[in-house]
Parts: sequence; structure tokens; C-alpha cells
Amino acid sequence: VQLQAYGGGLVQAGGSMRLSCAASGPTVNIMGWFRQAPGKERDFVTALIGNGRSRRYADSVKGRFTISRDGAMDTVWLQMNTLKPEDTAVYYCNARNKAFHDYWGQGTQVTVSS
Repeated sequence: VQLQAYGGGLVQAGGSMRLSCAASGPTVNIMGWFRQAPGKERDFVTALIGNGRSRRYADSVKGRFTISRDGAMDTVWLQMNTLKPEDTAVYYCNARNKAFHDYWGQGTQVTVSS
């Protein structure tokens, strides 16, 4: 599975940004996003599970971020609203197959200025 992330950049606090991730290769069961701020571990942000039947969000982004997908689970989007400086991080697209093997995209920088 290969993942290609798009989007990212600089935005002011309170603004919005959308990331996308295109997957190619075998079917995966879960697609989502993690993020890693400087000096911190990579943290879970959101995921679509079971071909989109279920969504999960980290508490820190609930109500502000929305994950969505195309019908074939080839592309997922992350709509980020009401962004905060603490959302600043490198965002990584993630995919997991039914054997629980993880695949990662290249990461894209999101910077939220105060």
C-alpha cells in the first residue's frame, strides 16, 4: 500500500485547512491520520474503520475535525476547522490492513499561527 498526502501549510488560528490522502495497492480496513508535534510522540488524530462504517476522533479534535472518504476508500480527506496553535504538527496519513500491518504516508506540515 502506498499513501500520498496532500495539503498542509500555514494558517492562522481559527482558520480551516483540508488534507487529503490517496491510497494505492491492496484494500485496507482502516485509514486515518496521526500527527507529531516537535519533541513529542506521534499521536492518533482520527480514523475511518471498516470501509467507513465507523469514525474515531481524538478528544482534542472532536467537533473540529472531520474525516471523510470516497466510495472506494482510495482517498480520505481531513477537514480541519477552528484550528489552534496546538494543532501544529506534521500530519501523517495511515492505513492498516486486516493483518494489522500499518502503512504511512510521507507526512505534511501543518502550522497554525496565533
